[in-house]
Formats: sequence, C-alpha cells, structure tokens
Amino acid sequence: MGEGRVERRLAAILAADVAGYSRLMGADEVGTLTALKSHRREIVDPAIAAHKGRIVKTTGDGLLVEFGSAVDAVTCAMAVQEKMAVQTAEGTGSHIQFRVGITVGDIIIDSDDIFGDGVNIAARVENECEPGGVYLSSSAFEQVRGKTNFAFDDLGERSLKNIDRPVRIYAARPPLSSAPAKSPGAARKSLPLPDKPSIAVLPFTNMSGDPEQEYFADGMVEDIITALSRIRWLFVIARNSSFTYKGHAVDVKQAGRELGVRYVLEGSVRKGGNRIRITGQLIDALTGVRLWAERYDRDLSDIFAVQDEIAASVTAVIEPALAAAEQERVLRKPPERLDAWEAYQRGLWHFHKYRPEENKTALAFFSQAIALDPNFAPGHYGYALSLQWGIWHFSNRPFLEVQGTAREEAQIAVSLDDKDAMAHAVLAHMVMWGGEWEAAIAEARTAVALNPNSAFVISMLGCVLGFGGYREEALERLQQAMRASPHDPLIWLWSIWRAVLQFFSRDFVAALQTLRQVVRLRPSYAPPYEYIAASLAYLGRSDEAREALERVPPQSAEQLQRWQQRPPWMRPEDYALRVEGVRLAAGERG
Repeated sequence: MGEGRVERRLAAILAADVAGYSRLMGADEVGTLTALKSHRREIVDPAIAAHKGRIVKTTGDGLLVEFGSAVDAVTCAMAVQEKMAVQTAEGTGSHIQFRVGITVGDIIIDSDDIFGDGVNIAARVENECEPGGVYLSSSAFEQVRGKTNFAFDDLGERSLKNIDRPVRIYAARPPLSSAPAKSPGAARKSLPLPDKPSIAVLPFTNMSGDPEQEYFADGMVEDIITALSRIRWLFVIARNSSFTYKGHAVDVKQAGRELGVRYVLEGSVRKGGNRIRITGQLIDALTGVRLWAERYDRDLSDIFAVQDEIAASVTAVIEPALAAAEQERVLRKPPERLDAWEAYQRGLWHFHKYRPEENKTALAFFSQAIALDPNFAPGHYGYALSLQWGIWHFSNRPFLEVQGTAREEAQIAVSLDDKDAMAHAVLAHMVMWGGEWEAAIAEARTAVALNPNSAFVISMLGCVLGFGGYREEALERLQQAMRASPHDPLIWLWSIWRAVLQFFSRDFVAALQTLRQVVRLRPSYAPPYEYIAASLAYLGRSDEAREALERVPPQSAEQLQRWQQRPPWMRPEDYALRVEGVRLAAGERG
C-alpha cells in the first residue's frame, strides 16, 4: 500500500447488513450468497450510484457507504427497502432483509477508508434497526427533517455499545400519502405496544364475489383469533376491534399503529367451483416485512371441516414464526436492556443451538428472566428444559438428576400459570423422566387441551405416550407436530422419538429410515448409531450392524456409558429390546 491522503470532514454515513445472516448461511450458504449478489447487482448498487453515494467498504453481508448529504442517504435507503419489500410481497425475492443505520458526523478519510465517530454510530444504529427498516440518529434526522416526504417515528434514546452517550433514534417510513389504502373512518390515535408480542388478525378479503364466502372467511378468522388467544405469551386483538377494518383496503403499518400491535395477519379467500383457495401472510407492522406466507387449496365438500383445518394449520405455523421473529429482534438488544420476556426468548435462541456452551448461555438467560420477574412462568420452564438438556445431552450425570431442580422449576411454572400449555407440557416431560408414565400423560393431555395447535405441546404428548407404551397414538401425535411445524428447531428431536418408538414397535425398517435422517441432522449425537446397529442386527444384516457400531463419533462415545443401566423413563421390556439388539450387533451370542 502506498501513502494516501488523510483528511477530516462532515459526512452522511450509511451502514447496512443482512438481518439473520448467520442463520441464512447455515440454512443455505450457496443460495444466500447468490441472492445477496443478485440484490447488490440489481437493487443496492444502482441505488447508491443514483444518489451519489460512495461504497467505502464491504463485508460478507454488509456495506459502509458515504453520502454528500443525509437526504441522499435516506432517499437511497428507502428506495432499496421499498424494492426489496415489493419483491417479497410478490413472492419473487429471497428471504434476505437488510437493516440500515444512518448518521451524520465527523469522519477521517485515510486513502479509500473512513474512520471516526460517524462510522461507529452508523454501525450501532444499524444494529438497533428492524429487518427491512431504516433507522437514523438524531444528527441525521435534523438534516432531513422537512426536506423529504418520508414520515419518521421517534424511538427514543438508546444506549449504544461503545458509544459514551445515549443516541436518539428515528425510524423512517414511507409517507402516508403513498400508502396503498386508508384505514376506515377518521384518523385514529396510535396506541403503544403492549409489554409482550402482539398480533391483530384482519378480516380476510373475499375475492369471489360470492356473499356466502363472507361467512366462511369471517368464521375462519374468528377461529384463528380464538386459537391464537390460547397462546399465553401473545397479546391478541379482539374480533370486534380487528373487524372494524372489514370492507376497507388496509395499510398494514397504519393498522398496526392504530391497534397497537407489532404483527398483523391478513389474507384472502377465493372460490372457484367446488374448490377454495385461502392465502395468508404474517407481516411485521413496524417494518412492513412479510415474515410468513402460505396458500391453501381445498375441496369444499365439507366447508366446516375445511374452516377448522385451515384455522388450526395457520395457528400452528404462526406460533413458531412469531417466536423466531421475536428471537431475531431481541438478539439485537444488549443483554442488560432485556426484560423478562426478552431474556426468555434470548435463552430459547441459545437453547436451540444444541452445543454445551450455548446451553450454558441459555441457562444464564433463563436465570436472568427469573431474576427480572420471579412470577414469569416461561422463565422457570425454560430453565427446567435447559437444565434437563444439559443432563441429557452434555454430561455424564445420572439421568435421574432431572427429577431434582428441573422438575421443581417446571412445577413452579405450572403453579404460577396453570393456563400455560407450555408449562404443563414441560412438566409432563419431567414427570416422565421419573418413570411416572400415566401421570405424565395426564399432564400432557392437559397441555393439549389448553393449546391444541401448539406443535411443541403436541410433540410432548407424543413423547410421553410413546415411552408409556401407547405407540400408535404417540406416532400419530409426533407426525402431527412435524406437519404443523415442519421447520421447527426441534424437528430432529421429534424424529429421534419417532425412530425409537418405531424400534420399540419392532418396525425396524421404518426405524432405520428415520434414524438415518436423525444422524444427518445431528451427526455428533451417539444413541442413534446404536439404534441403527440394533435395527440392522434384528434384520439379520450383521456386517452392516457391526459397521454401524464402529461409526459412533469417538468424542460422543462416553454418552453411551449411562445406557448400561436402564434410564428411568424407559420401560423394562423396551430397554431389554435395545440391549439385546446392541449385543447382537456387536457379534455376541446368548
């Protein structure tokens, strides 16, 4: 490198990155990189050039851009986000969503790079930004106020990492005059968001021109509202309020502000002959970003059955979609600024990473949630789950230790909120670990009665039924959970339970197929290898069985030591079947 110029000046700085980049790369590295390059080439870079910006540096998922004015920076950012939103709404885009932070401040130019407070603040403001959003510091806002037709929401002062003073942040949004539609009646006052995730289900639009479909659409929306209301951690707007938007084209962001909710579910119904098509989409009302969308095509031979099925299906998939959105949101907040709900969500995010160090971090966040609010039931059952996880997967401690603190925390959760289906489901799992199968099944059925659409709750009922000996219903329940939440972070665990129950049912061919799926999902987890070996041995494939035993990951082999004694949740006859199969796989003869 040769010597370059060094100078100081005032500039507008834009920092941008991809929300959830690590998660997207983990799910589809090639697809994510291809989509990101396409967005850069077709949307981002042309917009920067059109607004006289200079790309200073790029990272794997991020950009740092210098503009001559804050107006150019904001106009460029909003143009990019609008085009990205259009692609998402039309279903032609990827899952990529950008976050943008803009500030005006002093920078130091050294050759082609820039440094200084302006760069640091832009990056920190971007960290606060919602996916699909554009956030400004107060210095940038002062430069653009009254000079654009964009609207701005004052988000208050934020304490930003490595910035020695609070920074007031503003969220830019499209002008109300460009909104696609008006809300009904006179302008309404915006309502504050409640202290937990919130959603409004708007009336689904009848696209058929058939008045009879109005009753079908309204009934289905009412069923969805009722089902979502069973989710204890979710604030759901009542039907009477959301139905004031019926018959009006609605600006989702405006409806969200007027109803005081973060998320909005909207959709449409179209009938053709004896077929009906229902579409639904879940939208973040703060950013306008679509979080989930689905289309259902059904035969109308039994209209009430279709109504029930669609309502249940939509509700089942909305719960994990909302949970994922909440976890993505709280990851951007400093740990010291989390409330009890957010600490719980942060704990869940680490819990699902399935690594010893991540599980310890999850325990710390669940403990933080309990410390912030001892009467918050999810903090207690989250702690119970994580503690059980550590004993089960990441230690050599006796399985029965789950019957100590983990079970006690689950019992505390139920005592704090006996209408929380998750609390009952977690307690059912802990009770099963003590070999109290009938009590566990009763507890799990209580959980399902409280929330019959929760995939997690359904899976727990399947688990305790299966290990309690009720295999047929257990396998049906596990299949129901997988169908309800096919991309759930716990899908690998449900697959393990399914495989083990197939093995205990002596359906070794089916068990083999499922177990091999599990090994692909969790190659470091040792027990499936022994079940594969045992299944092969019972099928008379001795050489393959012996090879399967040899494939147990060396670093995980010690996990199997505890299985030399019957785990308390496994019935004696099931354990004997496992032991004999492993013995045969090893070439031992009785």
